Amino acid sequence: MSRKRISMKKIREVLRLRYEANLSQKKIAISVSVGEGTVWRYLDRAKKANLVWPLPKEMNDIELENLLFPPLERNPEEAIPLPDFEKVHKELKRKGVTLHLLWEEYLEQHTNGYKYSRFCILYKEWADTRDLWMPQQHKAGEKIFIDYAGLTMPITLANGQVHKAQIFIGTLGASNFTYVEATMTQNLSDWTGSHVRMFSYFGGVSELLVPDNLKAGVTACHRYDPEMNHTYLKLAEHYQCAIMPARVRAPKDKSKVEKAVKDIETQILARLRNHIFFSLEELNKAIRELLEDFNNRSFQKIKGCRRSLYEEIEKACLKPLPSNQYSFAEWQKKRVGKNYHVEVQSHYYSAPHSLVGKKVDVRISEKVIEVFYKNERHASHIRNNDNSGKYTTIHAHRPPRHRHHAECTPEYLMKKAEEIGDNTKKLIQKILNDPSIHQSQRERSCLGIVRLVKSYQKNRLDQACKRGLEVGISSCKRLESMLKAGLEQVESQNSEAKKLPQSHEFLRGPSYYQ
Repeated sequence: MSRKRISMKKIREVLRLRYEANLSQKKIAISVSVGEGTVWRYLDRAKKANLVWPLPKEMNDIELENLLFPPLERNPEEAIPLPDFEKVHKELKRKGVTLHLLWEEYLEQHTNGYKYSRFCILYKEWADTRDLWMPQQHKAGEKIFIDYAGLTMPITLANGQVHKAQIFIGTLGASNFTYVEATMTQNLSDWTGSHVRMFSYFGGVSELLVPDNLKAGVTACHRYDPEMNHTYLKLAEHYQCAIMPARVRAPKDKSKVEKAVKDIETQILARLRNHIFFSLEELNKAIRELLEDFNNRSFQKIKGCRRSLYEEIEKACLKPLPSNQYSFAEWQKKRVGKNYHVEVQSHYYSAPHSLVGKKVDVRISEKVIEVFYKNERHASHIRNNDNSGKYTTIHAHRPPRHRHHAECTPEYLMKKAEEIGDNTKKLIQKILNDPSIHQSQRERSCLGIVRLVKSYQKNRLDQACKRGLEVGISSCKRLESMLKAGLEQVESQNSEAKKLPQSHEFLRGPSYYQ
């Protein structure tokens, strides 16, 4: 017979109100907040069980329940089989697997099994006793929890000083498979480098990274919309995963790594406390040996170990590593100054003058400095390690009037003159070497000469320069007048005159005048 089960506390109250207060079934139902039919059924069961009121003081709820609801008489082979909840719990970590699906699979094997509601209740009761797996459920390949240990490890440097190395820890959510390494600092370079080596150790990448709120990962904490470090975001973009930082002062958000940190401190770092290390490589080698033992150590309450669980359910769920290797580059927000340059470590790099006053993203790698605006690259420079306030400028980034002024350099002028002709090159060289003229005047005059090529053909300008060398003309204005009048050809006419014979019948000579 089906029945609606209520708490034993309410059943005791029903019996008290009936046999002690002598209330009707309707009033009892209103008082206890149950249906009248339910009250009648429990009073009927109490009558059949020959219960007397008051109940004996030593009778507990289990004994009372057994009297009211005696166990059904069944053969052992007909008893309801208990589900393998350890297997159920493990299967729940796979993507797309639900309790309802596992219940259906359970019924396929045991047609007389528990109903779905009872199945869920029994599973929850089982799971509540397993501290290792509760209170959170993590799907395989979904999350990697990341943090630094509170303890540090001393390294004795060559100069005798002792440096405290930081301990980076990453743990997979479903299998608890863990990665540990020591770094010199917690700065951005070490932080991202540890991630790259962790992904390589895991052989893949999870969908989400769950770090603590350290500055290398999170620049501004917020419960719902934290602001991420741009370099860290670019790392996640390269590995095609997302970042979901733990909430501030919410250790349950990263309970996996919190427990991993505690276990690593007691099972690895504590064992190395009496060792003396002289390099980071030496320390990491010792950590890696103990890490293998840590991941292969059997669980206390369930079968298997971290590595076996990782191999069984999580490894195949991780996203593959990208084909191209991640290259570390720091990203910084900069504002382009009025001199159309951005400052990076006391050196100035140019950006297009149209970006003056705008905030840009600067990508700083080991060899290249790049300037991005609205996710589009506008400038790229070879990194200059001279941090004394000097400038690296691309000529095209200058505004037109600055570009004109920047062109007045001896190297540029000689290059342009050489493109025009040898005579132009000689004239420019002569002007640049004239000590009687100030350098700025020399450069401006030469710039005017080479720019005449925009109005006149190269051969005419070069011929005019030749004529100028002969007659001592070095002014841009006079050369331009010569070209306008076509006088650069006079030189060729004089050359023809010089080719006439010097002796002929019409030549009178000096004797004629005697």
